[in-house]
Amino acid sequence: MAMLLRHRPEAAGLTLDAHGWVPVPELLTALGITRAELDAVVAGNDKARFAVTTGPDGVERIRASQGHSRRVEVDLGLLPADPPAALFHGTPRRNLASILRDGLRPGSRHHVHLSPDVRTATAVGRRRSAEVVVLVIDTAAMVAAGCVFHRSANGVWLTSFVPPSDVREHSE
Repeated sequence: MAMLLRHRPEAAGLTLDAHGWVPVPELLTALGITRAELDAVVAGNDKARFAVTTGPDGVERIRASQGHSRRVEVDLGLLPADPPAALFHGTPRRNLASILRDGLRPGSRHHVHLSPDVRTATAVGRRRSAEVVVLVIDTAAMVAAGCVFHRSANGVWLTSFVPPSDVREHSE
């Protein structure tokens, strides 16, 4: 479901609207699942990756809260938000040298994803490797330099780039 709503909707014949929404009945048909199964996936997702709403036409819609590939053009309508003074980013240890040299870039996504706490950042990093390093992001310095942050519906902080000068390794 995440792959379809974030990266390849066309693989299932889906078309996201400008804000990333797709009618729930269309997604159910594309996935061959029931509404109860969809509700279980949405409710059970540990990161609250999906949002469901009812449109002005009375049709329920679903979208991914963030994490879309650059090739999927969406405007999530997120307003700029003031982040806490520091946020966190979990990543495989093998990425540390390049991040400290080049900063954090969104890669194939629209934004760099940052976590509000060390526990969440660690869990995010562990999705890719058992050897995880947690980075502390000096968001206060970034805001002072004019960087813009957004907060998605599920609490993930988003920004376009994190300069290497605002990254340091977290120490317990």
